[in-house]
Amino acid sequence: MKKALLAATAVASALTASLVAAPAATAAAPSTGWDLPWTTHHHSRTSVPFTEATVTAAHAAPGATAGTGGTFTLKWKAPGTKRVEIKANGKVVAQGGPEGTATVSGLPAADRQWFDFTPDRGVGLHLADRLVKLEGTANLRDAGGYRTTTGRWVKMGEVYRSDALSKLTAADLAKLQRLRVRTVFDLRMESERTTDPDKVPAGATYTVADVFAGSGSFQAMPKSPDEAVKAMVDAEKAMVSGDGGKKAYTQVFEGLERDRDRAVLFHCTAGKDRTGWANAALLTALGVPGDTVMADYLASNDYRKAANDAILSHLPAAQAAVYKPMLDVRPEYLNSGYDEVKAKYGTFDRYLKDGLGIDARELKQLKKDLLVG
Repeated sequence: MKKALLAATAVASALTASLVAAPAATAAAPSTGWDLPWTTHHHSRTSVPFTEATVTAAHAAPGATAGTGGTFTLKWKAPGTKRVEIKANGKVVAQGGPEGTATVSGLPAADRQWFDFTPDRGVGLHLADRLVKLEGTANLRDAGGYRTTTGRWVKMGEVYRSDALSKLTAADLAKLQRLRVRTVFDLRMESERTTDPDKVPAGATYTVADVFAGSGSFQAMPKSPDEAVKAMVDAEKAMVSGDGGKKAYTQVFEGLERDRDRAVLFHCTAGKDRTGWANAALLTALGVPGDTVMADYLASNDYRKAANDAILSHLPAAQAAVYKPMLDVRPEYLNSGYDEVKAKYGTFDRYLKDGLGIDARELKQLKKDLLVG
């Protein structure tokens, strides 16, 4: 069997583990403009005037050379301000009015290039490109840099989401250590951990948080694209209501709340499904709007495109059509997780409390630690 086919089989089996007990799929919500229908948003005044602020590195495309220096596009909107100044390495690299775009290049090499967005009033933001470029990963990125419904912002450099860490190089490990990665949660099954054991940076605590623990392996591969889609939908539901999923995500949330000496990193094999729900749940808990959460979830399709295309290119067309839904992330997959939350718990806050054991006090502390504004 070709190496690519073995890789595809491993990914597919990992993502569709033990779906027998998972509830049947429900109709997916629209793919754009969706929000959590049971959540009421309360907009309030915030000390952060930015409504938009992004850093995009030109070298962030999959397959590009690992980043040193590079060219960055900076964009911002800060209604009500008159002037915004942006610094890198303590020096002003861009400035303008309440809305602007700037291109910056020629900066010295850095593990991550950080930019300080400083308005003439209110609190500023400390931002970087979301992707952390390593030789051994394709989908390691920052969970932060998003605005909540109340106008606060999720801090960057505190929480990372990733694909498997088994191929990290010595340089990768040193970089993660310099980025303060202190805690690693491995969401994979035992078979995955045995075949491709994690490499973690020196001094980091490694914790197994197996989302499908105790559920056994999925024995029958889907035979059609429709069956593959259903398998993915059912897997997402199992992440929410399965015993393994509840225990694993409890471990992650408790680790995030407990570990003040961050950063925390959680990952699975591809960094898109089990990791995708972990990050979606975190962002939702912090108050990030649904369309932003969905965009973050779907970004795995871009970051993993080269790897997925390589797998599919080695398969016969009919087989590739079955595997593609399992290599993708799609709106109906994530929406099925929220559907399961609503069906089992009614509200997301009840899911946090009853499913994951995260009470109001712990959630308040998590927001205090991870939000700016």
